This record gives sequence, structure tokens and C-alpha cells, in this order.
Amino acid sequence: MSDGSSGEEQRAPHGEQELASKMLQVQSKRFYVDVKQNNRGRFIKLAEVGLGGRKSRLILSMTAAVAFRDHLDKFVKFFDGLASGEQLNVGENGQLKSEIIIYESRRYYLDLKENQRGRYLRVSQTVSRGVPGIALPAPGMAQLRDALKELIDKFGVGYLNESDPDIELPEPKQVRAENKLFYFDVGHNERGTFVRISEVKQISGHRSSIAVPQSSWGAFRDVLGELMDKMTAAKNAESGGKHTATKSEATTPA
Repeated sequence: MSDGSSGEEQRAPHGEQELASKMLQVQSKRFYVDVKQNNRGRFIKLAEVGLGGRKSRLILSMTAAVAFRDHLDKFVKFFDGLASGEQLNVGENGQLKSEIIIYESRRYYLDLKENQRGRYLRVSQTVSRGVPGIALPAPGMAQLRDALKELIDKFGVGYLNESDPDIELPEPKQVRAENKLFYFDVGHNERGTFVRISEVKQISGHRSSIAVPQSSWGAFRDVLGELMDKMTAAKNAESGGKHTATKSEATTPA
């Protein structure tokens, strides 16, 4: 049964076919992992159903689902390390670990957090119509990873977009500044290569991002370099002025 819906909601959109569905029971929540297909291809729909029947959904292409599965594996290993007594560094908003997946025009944010009810993985997807997401209790991460692996192995053949072998993209970078995190992710699509710069405020969790085409990287570098040089020169001039004033005061007769 797809995402736990009933009645009219069970009817699939026109031309959409359900190929498989798995239900995961994690604490008081139910999660559905559905493989679907339409005229645009094959994809996976994740749905969270809470106690009141409220549903939250995420859509992943088969290729994005592979990246999500691999990131989930990292979170499972991290969570297992916490259980074994590894040093824990908790952010101001309860954040333990954060990752970002960028695929074509969509961005998926994975945040492992903790609050008074326990540890959970918040997965949010930024699209033009809002930021939907699911909250998975941390003990269920391994279940979801294994379910995705099984479904991808069975239904992903022929629907996974391989990267261009002639294009080697650099590893993602991360910069922490005050109460913010900045992610630098290089991607490539039919329009060319770009870097997506995402800003995440750790306290509020608010996110925003820009995509800079490779043709503009040099201009960005030059502008930042110029600004740094000017600020450094201004700081040196200020320090030099203070030093001169102090020396003058010291040599002035009483």
C-alpha cells in the first residue's frame, strides 16, 4: 500500500505506476518506501505517517536515492560510534552531524539531531514550493538504508544516470564561521559545471544557496581577493596610526 493513503488518496496520478512498496515501523511512526514509475522515469517516494495520520513526503530519482543511501550509511556508522562512547560535539540547536546532497535542481539536507525525546534524522528537500521533510528516529536509519539498498538493487538497473567519465569533480568543502556553516559543492549538468554555495544557520536551521557557473569563478575570486586586500590595508593603516599616536604621546615632555 503506497504511503499509507486510503480512499481517493490511493489513486495514483495519471500515468504513474507503483512497482514496489515497503513499510517500516520505527517507534510510533510508519515510513513507506515506494518505487514508482511514470513517463519521465523511475523514482522513489519516501513518506512518513505520524500518529494523527499526517503525512510528509520526499521524492528522489533513482540516482539521488543511491546518494541518499550512501549518506545514510555514513550516519548509521556515526550513530553506532556514539553508542560506543565516541566524543560527542552537540551544536547549539542539538545538531550532531549534517550532510547535503545536491542533485540537479534539488537539494537534500540530512541533519542528525537530538532533543528531549531522543536522537533523530531530519531529511528536508528544498524545492520551489517549500521545504518538505521527514523526521526519522535514529534507530530506524539502518532499516531505511537496507530497504533502499534492496529496492535500488532490484529496480535501479537502467535508471541510474552515470557521471560523465571525462569530468572529475572536486570533493565538497565546508567552512564554519561564527554560527553559520557554508557548503561548497561542485556539480555538473547539461548546462555546464557550477559550484553551489549553501549557507546554513546552525541555531535556526535556515538555509539558502546560490549556484555560480564555472565561467564566473575567476571573477568571484578576484572580487574576494580585492576586498580582502582593501580590508587588510585599512586594518594595517589603523594599526599604524594608533602606533604612531602612542609613540608621539610617549615622547611628549610632561
